[in-house]
Amino acid sequence: MPVSKVLLSHERSIFHKQLLDTILSVDAGGIPSNADRSNKLSVQLAQGIHQRILQEVTLHADIAQEQPTTYMKRQKAQGQTSGSIFEEKTMEFLRSTFPKLQHIRPGNWHILKLGNKNAIKTSDFAQYEHLAYLNALVKRDSHLSAALGNDYMVAPDIIVYRDLYTDEELNTPEAIVDDHTAKSAAIRKINGGKPILHASVSAKWTMRSDRAQNSRTEALNLIRNRKGSLPHIVVVTGEPTPSRLASLALGTGDIDCLYHFALYELVDTVNELAAETPAAEDTQQLLQTLIEGKRLKDISDLPLDLGV
Repeated sequence: MPVSKVLLSHERSIFHKQLLDTILSVDAGGIPSNADRSNKLSVQLAQGIHQRILQEVTLHADIAQEQPTTYMKRQKAQGQTSGSIFEEKTMEFLRSTFPKLQHIRPGNWHILKLGNKNAIKTSDFAQYEHLAYLNALVKRDSHLSAALGNDYMVAPDIIVYRDLYTDEELNTPEAIVDDHTAKSAAIRKINGGKPILHASVSAKWTMRSDRAQNSRTEALNLIRNRKGSLPHIVVVTGEPTPSRLASLALGTGDIDCLYHFALYELVDTVNELAAETPAAEDTQQLLQTLIEGKRLKDISDLPLDLGV
């Protein structure tokens, strides 16, 4: 069966293959690395997802370079390693897809893995540049520091931003701007502004601690502290359990949407379990609610949603 050359299908398979090569493993007891071993449903769902991804990747000869047994023997990545790798692979998926949508979202796009140790901060973008001044004030005033802390300084896992346009670019194919108008437009480079943050992407391999809720806190800070247009605020996860997905996906007002790394495989697994075990019907209904309510989508939807 040849691999699909349709961009999103092809890159989705590559994304899954890269996860199999790194963090999506199964231990000697048959428990996948993204499962909660103390939760039977989590293990069952993760096993179903893994089996389907393994089948998908090994059927694609130009993607798979290893035998299925090799993937089964990989050791689970420890601690922060899994999260960091998931961020990196999610970034690579976006780099290989979103910039190719120039016909629906033109621009000179940059996609970077950020985090606290990166030299680039949220304050390096037009909507948040005032936070740099606030941070300098806080450092000089202990009372202000005690009152505000540093919660307003957000460091997203992955960012998507665009360069500003020169007047030559703006005036193609017809004259749009001159020296007398549009003197404060954020997109115009001659106005001296900073690049525009287009999207903040939080990548969480699993959601089995309060750290997953950091995504909601970061989102609220981006919403409250912006000046100008709000960037897309999304979360990508490898969590297999719908109840944990719902803890972040349900409700509106903070994140745009939650994206699953293998939603189609999760749906197939849940449907199979529900057909065999009536107790899984509640899980099936919850997952359907998240999807129909447009709170949970597949990773392949994300590049197109960023084109809005």
